[in-house]
Amino acid sequence: MNQMPDITIQEQLEKMRRDWDARARENARHYVESSRTEWSDEEFFKSGECTVAGEILTDMINICQGLLPQQMKVLEIGCGAGRVTRALARLFGEVYAVDVSAEMIEQARHNLQGLSNVHLCVNNGMDLSPLPPIQFDFAFSSIVFQHIPSYEVIESYVREVHRLLRPGALFKFQVQGGLSEHSLPDDTWVGVSYTDEQAVALAERCGFEPRYRVGAGEQYFWLWFFKRP
Repeated sequence: MNQMPDITIQEQLEKMRRDWDARARENARHYVESSRTEWSDEEFFKSGECTVAGEILTDMINICQGLLPQQMKVLEIGCGAGRVTRALARLFGEVYAVDVSAEMIEQARHNLQGLSNVHLCVNNGMDLSPLPPIQFDFAFSSIVFQHIPSYEVIESYVREVHRLLRPGALFKFQVQGGLSEHSLPDDTWVGVSYTDEQAVALAERCGFEPRYRVGAGEQYFWLWFFKRP
């Protein structure tokens, strides 16, 4: 694990907040989805719809487990400027979305105004303590954990999701699966990476069943963690 003793978790969290606030002020949409520099409103939110089409709509049996989407409370970690959040809100009953950056949340509020089923909140980058003590039916995170420079921070998030999910529910998320030698404790762009064995161990420590995994060894390593009954 690429941790160094000269930076604390609190310092990492503060740097994450500062860096993502600065990125949001500079060009939020580019840093949320870095495949291009300039995004129109239509293109930006269409990319979020594509994420939901590829990662959610193709997986509704695992995600809904017999529930109607409109009945479900969904949690999104790392919502940024609301790119994916808007598409989630059009599919599910309620969406609670968090981000470490107050600047990103401010842009998401502007982008998602009028969607009464969306609840946005700034968190500390490590836990979900600002959220109300409700039970979620599904949790999702895409191109977020790949930027986190700390295994401890990611594990804290996974434990927090476990705390808030109903038994049997799915946490589907993506981590970095390559480039582990390039990760530094103060790098908030290229985060720590996981091997398949590390991902399984993470699930087991946090009370999840790691039922499926796709992309080990690649940047986009997708994990399906089901909360054990």
